[in-house]
Amino acid sequence: MNTLRDGMRGPENRSALSRCISHDTKRFADEFWGRAPLLSRADELPTPFTDLLSVDAVDELVAERGVRTPFLRMAHEGSVLPRESYTASGGFGAEMPDQVDSAKALAEFAAGATMVLQGLHRLWPPLIRFSRDLVDDVGHPVQINAYVTPSSSRGFDPHYDVHDVFVLQVSGEKRWLIHPPVHEHPLSNQPWTDHRSAVERMAATEPTLDVVLREGDSLYIPKGWIHSATALGETSIHLTVGMAAFTRYDVALQMLKTWADDPAMRSPLPLGIDLTDVDAVAPHVLSTLDALGAVDTDPQAVAERIRSRFLDTTRPEPVRPLRTVATMASLTDADEVIWRHGSSARIVEGAGGVSVVLPGKTVTLPLVCAPAVRRLHEGKPARAGELDGLDADDSKVVVTRLLREGILVPGRKR
Repeated sequence: MNTLRDGMRGPENRSALSRCISHDTKRFADEFWGRAPLLSRADELPTPFTDLLSVDAVDELVAERGVRTPFLRMAHEGSVLPRESYTASGGFGAEMPDQVDSAKALAEFAAGATMVLQGLHRLWPPLIRFSRDLVDDVGHPVQINAYVTPSSSRGFDPHYDVHDVFVLQVSGEKRWLIHPPVHEHPLSNQPWTDHRSAVERMAATEPTLDVVLREGDSLYIPKGWIHSATALGETSIHLTVGMAAFTRYDVALQMLKTWADDPAMRSPLPLGIDLTDVDAVAPHVLSTLDALGAVDTDPQAVAERIRSRFLDTTRPEPVRPLRTVATMASLTDADEVIWRHGSSARIVEGAGGVSVVLPGKTVTLPLVCAPAVRRLHEGKPARAGELDGLDADDSKVVVTRLLREGILVPGRKR
């Protein structure tokens, strides 16, 4: 797991993961991650979750932010409502027809429908920061939805998710029933509906956990574990933090893509083969397995494919264009800058200079800048006029270039 920059965490500089679990990270990794659910009560956790979302924040999102589908959907007694029941045009100057209509949403909510605010890791600033920190902690992509359930309403039918989740109770109370999996470690293309009958049978048995989550409680549910929930008393708000863990199957898929570079693996099966005859196909399965053992698989190439896929599914911290341009225009020696959190850049040195290699582009600077670039890449704040091995003027030239490219972001003004 990665170490975050100091001062960029939540309350008390806690790691995002430690805010969600009552055990230390090592015990959680060894005993629970991908294995078993974990209930963590509010008095075992460092702080509640109201800094991430609140009742007022939900009202603001629904009423004032021009949220469009699918960032909000609504469901009643397990059935998703048609979007027309809670959306409308934004009116003059904002005619998009799929914006949330707060009055319609109110009517459905008052009638017992649950509001699901989706993709909040891309929409709500506290959760944008929290999700980026959690990606660093768990090493896998993260998404965050909020479920706002009126009193005594049932959510979705018993089901399992194809990703691990933390349920973070923001306000109100919700009862959760957790049952063991009928299909362990499901892949993203193996939804619970593929095992509907088995899920229903398991959900009718004695649950592994029958718990009520209250404000500040957290519940970890590994993918595949069956769950359902019912709001109790007042309105319940909880965050579902989904973590799409990479698996050995993902590694195998990337290896297959490497093997596809071998012409022998791309050669056709015999002309006239009967693909409906198992006995006719089986020898080619065996010969293919033998051939795979002879293919020279480069672990570094496979790892690079995994890296690329991870970067495709995660986002670095946002940059603020206006603040960045203003910083560039008035940059002083004492101004602080810092490497953009989550950019996952690689630093490559060569005869042509030092390059910052990013998805989609490479930024190259003179080789004399290499010590400065490597020190910045460590993720610690630096003063714009005091980079390693450069005088003040050259330091600011380098900082300006890296700010413009979105590699650095402004820190504190001095």
